[in-house]
Amino acid sequence: MADTIDLAALVRGSKAQWDAFVRRYAGLILAAVRNQARDVGEVEDLAQEVFVRLCKDGYRLLKTYDPARAGLSTWLTIVARSTARDILRRRLPQTTPYEAVPESALAVTAEPTERIKLPEGLLSPRQQLILTMLYDRDMEVADVASALKVDPQTIRSTHHKAMLKLREHFAPENPAKSGSGRG
Repeated sequence: MADTIDLAALVRGSKAQWDAFVRRYAGLILAAVRNQARDVGEVEDLAQEVFVRLCKDGYRLLKTYDPARAGLSTWLTIVARSTARDILRRRLPQTTPYEAVPESALAVTAEPTERIKLPEGLLSPRQQLILTMLYDRDMEVADVASALKVDPQTIRSTHHKAMLKLREHFAPENPAKSGSGRG
């Protein structure tokens, strides 16, 4: 191929190789950033930033290209998209930090209006206690384990078994008929 790029010469600073590189891959890079751009006007700016990033710091990024891992076109496409995404992300307006948002704006106001009545004996007293501590008191597994003086795995296991019983109890009797209505 007449326009083969000598990357070794390019990273050593060969102007002729850089010019050939830009001529050969400009279309590819433009296409890659076009998919990331929000408007047509920023496509060329993003492509220019990709080329700047490739030759910045003595071609540091370009030197990381490994032909054993990907073809140069594939690698350049990934670099172009990543660079465009990074630039566009930096241009986004800054959001309010979570800590600065008033608690009232984060509060969930919907509360269940009634508790589900479980049949007597469906869950063991220990399972009921663990579910109450985890869900009603909003405790962490480690805290429940500490309070009951058991291993956290015991809490997870008991919770799992209780949830299996609840799923089985509340599952439709015949799942195949559950969506068909009365016939």
